Amino acid sequence: MADKSSEISGTQALKTPSLANPAAVGLAGFGATTLLLQFHNLGFVSTGPVMWMAFFFGGLAQLVAGFQEFKTGNNFGFAAFTTYGAFWISLAGIWLNAQLKFTAISGTDVGWFLVVFTLLTVIFFIGSLKQTSALAWVFLTLLVGFILLDIGHLVPGAEIFDKIAGGELIICALLAWYLMAHVILTPLKINVPAGKPWIK
Repeated sequence: MADKSSEISGTQALKTPSLANPAAVGLAGFGATTLLLQFHNLGFVSTGPVMWMAFFFGGLAQLVAGFQEFKTGNNFGFAAFTTYGAFWISLAGIWLNAQLKFTAISGTDVGWFLVVFTLLTVIFFIGSLKQTSALAWVFLTLLVGFILLDIGHLVPGAEIFDKIAGGELIICALLAWYLMAHVILTPLKINVPAGKPWIK
């Protein structure tokens, strides 16, 4: 009787579907919103489309991806997607606040907001070094982009750094999409290599 019970249990385990990789959606949302924001920084797009994409694709979708990473036991993915999902929702809230004039928010205020996420990105970059090369490149370019934006917002007369960050973060967004392609296409037996860790 015990053997039969074990056999049934094993059969049920075989029928349990594997979980999809939530990083596919998280990276898609991060890359798309980062790309659109840089189009805004370069003067191609107004804040309106960026704000709403930040609320839903960069924000909500990444939060959902992060919560799903929690279920898979991926601590790094959980922390990263929920952190940057919250970043996008917060940034969209800052823009909405400016439109509705709830409180006064200066460029310097936004600069210090960016500094907080710059420091968080340092931690994620260190963690990425022991994962794939593609992930390390994403966080390296994100960190450099944040530093450039910090300078552009906090140093008087350094607004040109925002434009430089716009070009640099486009690379970050495309790298995130490359990693998304790795997540989506590799299970379909289409080789999109992510590279070896920079630190073993």
